[in-house]
Amino acid sequence: MTSMTPQPATGPGAPSRSDGAQAAVPRRGRGLLPHGFGLLGPRNARHVLSAEQVATLALPIGDDGVVIGVDTEGRPAVLGLNRPTPYDIVLIGGLWTAQVLALRAAATGARVAVETGRPQAWAQMVHAMGGGQNGLAVYEVGRVPPQGASAGTPVLVVRDCGMRPPRGRVASGPWQAVLTLLPYLSPVAPRLIRQARLVGVQRISPDEALEVGRALTLSRENVEALPTLVDGFTLWCADRDRQYVMTQPTDAEIGLLGTPRRMD
Repeated sequence: MTSMTPQPATGPGAPSRSDGAQAAVPRRGRGLLPHGFGLLGPRNARHVLSAEQVATLALPIGDDGVVIGVDTEGRPAVLGLNRPTPYDIVLIGGLWTAQVLALRAAATGARVAVETGRPQAWAQMVHAMGGGQNGLAVYEVGRVPPQGASAGTPVLVVRDCGMRPPRGRVASGPWQAVLTLLPYLSPVAPRLIRQARLVGVQRISPDEALEVGRALTLSRENVEALPTLVDGFTLWCADRDRQYVMTQPTDAEIGLLGTPRRMD
């Protein structure tokens, strides 16, 4: 790339060359070369706001992360998985939703490590993503190696280990989130729910809904709604926040994973 050296202008006050020579400037360009600092850019009026006007500004800034669906008002629901602090998620639901989350996390640049007792259920995803070379790898239960997560290479560990997942060798940490999938409630579910920062619940039985309601301090309306949720619908709970989200698959996700389903 070549650089342009400003040519000195003519007229009173213009910088002069040390040898006394004066650069030749076309007549029509003389007015565009003020004091030898090059051509002027576009002349735009300044954008000035009063203090009162600044207070009225609203900037549409949302969370960075994975779009996991839309809320009840049709707005995008975003889950920030890549965090500098440990982040544990429990999903009481279907494999389909966990796989969509894994796909979308990988699409944002995160590496996904799947710990599973049913590797055949993940084989199609691994094949579609280049045999594990493009951000997704599958390991046997208890065989997940250290992932070396960092701000530049965040990691999502998906634990698909059945009703009673053993304690994982790879825990959540800075820039490494852990998603534990539970198909239904089990004796270990209360402990995992207490440890989690975020809990997602899909359609469960009325008895399970009562138990989950006690563990998450859900309202009566939410407890009654859980057994009626349609496929692809999830109630996400964090602290006192409650949000229903519908995960809508893309055409590519439907081609790879099929349509939303609660049962595997």
